[in-house]
Amino acid sequence: SRLQWSTAISMMVFAWLFAGFWALMPLLGWGEYDYEPLRTCCTLDYSKGDRNYATYLFSMATFNFLVPGFIMLTAYQSIHQKFRKTGHYKFNTGLPLKTLFICWGPYCLLCSYAAVENVMFIPPKYRMIPALVAKAAPTVDAFVYALGNENYRGGIWQFLTGQKIEKAEVDNKTK
Repeated sequence: SRLQWSTAISMMVFAWLFAGFWALMPLLGWGEYDYEPLRTCCTLDYSKGDRNYATYLFSMATFNFLVPGFIMLTAYQSIHQKFRKTGHYKFNTGLPLKTLFICWGPYCLLCSYAAVENVMFIPPKYRMIPALVAKAAPTVDAFVYALGNENYRGGIWQFLTGQKIEKAEVDNKTK
């Protein structure tokens, strides 16, 4: 069924309120922000590793990494089963979940390790890499979606080359 405007707006408001809640908590004292190792912007202050940080981190990791990952896993498994029944594979249904874990996994591991051990022995340049990879996630997601969808892929090809992909060519390339 089609998504109704009221449902879409409700989902968007929920997403903004959910994100706002987790971003606001360090400002209210649960968790803490500090500059990233190279002093370019701020992130969670994982240098302390105290109980306040650990409870915030594990709650945030659960509700912002594991729960969305589980939802993505079940949703894309359902899509994959539907594709398998129809025989039309539109895109790789495992790719978005892999992208989530590749982009956010290192940052989640670094912050989780910081909750139990001191990470200051890792040079600042290396501590910065997980944050940069996580910040690239929206761009990577856009490319995954655009290049994984045959309609967008055909449009990109037409934009870049001026040639339209014939439907038969797209079907042969996806088989």
